Amino acid sequence: MKIYLMTDLEGVAGVLNFEEWTGPGKPYYELAKEFLTLEVNAAIDGFFEGGAKEILVVDGHGPGGINIKLLDPRVDYLRGWGEGPWPFMLDETFDAVAWVGQHAKSGTEYAHLAHTQSTAYLDLSINGISIGELGQLAMCASELGVRSIFASGDEALTKEAKALIPGIETVAVKRGIRPGTGDELTREEYARFTSSAIHVHPVRARQLIREGALRAIQRAKKEEFGIIPLKPPFERVAKFRASKDNPRKTISRETHPTSVIALMNMPFNPQPMEED
Repeated sequence: MKIYLMTDLEGVAGVLNFEEWTGPGKPYYELAKEFLTLEVNAAIDGFFEGGAKEILVVDGHGPGGINIKLLDPRVDYLRGWGEGPWPFMLDETFDAVAWVGQHAKSGTEYAHLAHTQSTAYLDLSINGISIGELGQLAMCASELGVRSIFASGDEALTKEAKALIPGIETVAVKRGIRPGTGDELTREEYARFTSSAIHVHPVRARQLIREGALRAIQRAKKEEFGIIPLKPPFERVAKFRASKDNPRKTISRETHPTSVIALMNMPFNPQPMEED
């Protein structure tokens, strides 16, 4: 099997907050990248033990999340996107998609470091189905006939994945403890809102990820799961939070008659929300 492994930083055990962990110049950024890379290596071990022949590790975190020096040398590494950019170099040659370090979508209760692309989003939906970063790629994969088989991240992300993708194998490495959606908050306030969580120790988290990845690929050999049913035409609705520079919430609507991937590549056209 050939596996496309998408990675992100905020869903990793031990990554505690945006302010100190998730970007250049922050005191624990390099440690966060190390934690993510070791979680990715754990998933790689599980996939190869289960029979994977080729794995492409995709660095999906904005400023970068992988320490390539620590990355398992058996895999290839993708940073940067080709034409589109969606679906981020995913094509029909892959047998499966997986995620490590993924976080829940914006507005999710009891999530840790939840957001969709950024904390600017209130919500993103396609054909009325609210989705985050995992859901966007999973829908693109489904259009290509590629199954989504595994995801690790915070507990809220695992629930989101199971509700969206039939049969997906998941592993939770931490759980948010803050109730509420935070929909009334600005993007700056929301970034601080979801910073509370209980974490699995990073060493144990890697063990769980390795076991989960192995289960996922073993199941994928004998079970049919991981494709989201898609029915065109497609409508994307994006709602954006107010900010200190723009005190009004905005909304953007775009449609495409046949393709989720084409829809995801259409520009946004935000307008003031009537229900501001």
